[in-house]
Amino acid sequence: MFERRTLGELFRASDKTLFVVLAALFSAGLLSIYSAGNGASGNGFHYALRQLTWGAVALAAALAVWKLDMPALLHYSYVIYAAGCFLLVAVLFVGSRTKGSQAWFGFSGVSIQPSEFVKIALALVLAQQCRLFCPDTFPRFLGALALAGVAGILVLVQPDLGSALVYGTITFFALVAAGAPGKYLGGLAGCVLAVLPGAWFFLKEYQRNRLLVFIEPALDPLGAGYNVIQSRIAVGSGRLLGKGFMHGTQSKLRFLPEPHTDFVFSVFAEEFGFVGSCLLLALYGVLLWRLTAVARRTRELENKIWIVALIGWLWFQFFEAIGMSMGLLPITGLPLPFMCYGGSSLVAAVLAVALVAKQGALDKLERLDSAVPDTVGLKLVDSLSGRSAGWGGPNRGISLR
Repeated sequence: MFERRTLGELFRASDKTLFVVLAALFSAGLLSIYSAGNGASGNGFHYALRQLTWGAVALAAALAVWKLDMPALLHYSYVIYAAGCFLLVAVLFVGSRTKGSQAWFGFSGVSIQPSEFVKIALALVLAQQCRLFCPDTFPRFLGALALAGVAGILVLVQPDLGSALVYGTITFFALVAAGAPGKYLGGLAGCVLAVLPGAWFFLKEYQRNRLLVFIEPALDPLGAGYNVIQSRIAVGSGRLLGKGFMHGTQSKLRFLPEPHTDFVFSVFAEEFGFVGSCLLLALYGVLLWRLTAVARRTRELENKIWIVALIGWLWFQFFEAIGMSMGLLPITGLPLPFMCYGGSSLVAAVLAVALVAKQGALDKLERLDSAVPDTVGLKLVDSLSGRSAGWGGPNRGISLR
C-alpha cells in the first residue's frame, strides 16, 4: 500500500518545472485574493491567510499521496469512488446550502466540497475500468459511461452543473485515452448535442438566466447580466500593463461581484493588464505541457488514462473560468485552479498535479534502473568465460558457445 521509493528519490527524479509553475500560480492567486478582499469589506488579509493555510494543507496532502503506492490506488479505485459517491449522497441530506447549491459539508467554519475530490476518484476508477474492460465494444463503452454517470447524476441533483460538466470532460478524455472507437465517441457527442434543447426545461431559473445573459448581457444589466458586464469592464480596463497591484477599481469599489472567487482572473487582469494575463496563460500552458509529457512517456495504459483524464479536468476549468471572466463563455461558477479562493478546489487540484508528478518520477526511475547494467551478471559471465585472472587468461576456461 505504501511506496517503496523514498520522498528524496521521488523528488530528485521529478519534474521541477511543475513545482515552479504551481508555486507561481498559487502566488499570483494569493496576490489577487489579497487585493480583491481589500475593497469595501477590507478582508483581504483574512482571505489571503486562509488561502495560505489551505496551501499548507494541500502540500501536506501531496506529500502523503507521494507515500502511497500507485498500483494500490488503482486497485482500490472502485472503493475510493464508492466512498466519494457516498459523500455526494450524504451532502444532499446533511450538507449546507450556499448560493442555491447543497454541495458543502460544514465543520466549525470550514467548508469541504466532496465533489472536488470525486474528480480524482473518477479519473482513477475509469482508468481501472478501461484496463479491465477495454471500451472497444459498445456494451463496455456503455459500462464506462454508466460508472461515471453515477457521480454525474449526484452532482446534478445538488444542483452543480459546473461539476457535472467537469465529470463529463474527465470521462470523455479517459475514453479517448483508452482507445474507444471514434464512432462511439462521435455518437456520444451527437447525443449530447441532441439533448441540449430538452435540457433547457430541467435547468433552474438562475441557470437559464446565465445562458440568456451570456448571449445578451443587456437583457438584465442590473440582475443576471450584472456579473458578466462588470467582469468584462474589469478585464478591459486593465489595458496593456494594468492599473497596478492594489489599484483595481472594479474590485475595490465592489462593482465586481465575487472578486476573490469566481472572478479572480478579472481582478488579476485589471491590475496586471494584457501583458500579465498573457504571462498567466503561458504558465497554465507550461503546466499542461509538462503534464502531457508525463502522459506520453508512461508505459502502462491505465496510467495514461487517468493522467489524460486529470489533464482534461484542469484544461476545462482553465478554459471555462477564464472564458467566463471575459464574457466568452457562460458563467458556471467553476473555480480557476490554483488561484481561486477556496480550500477544496485548491487541495484537489494540487493532489491531481502531485499524482501526475509522482508517476512521472516513477517512470523516470524505472527507465534509469533498466539502463543500469547488471554488474553482478557481467562478472559471472566474465568468470565463466575464463577472462578473470584466476582462470589463466582470456583463451582458457569454459566456452559459452
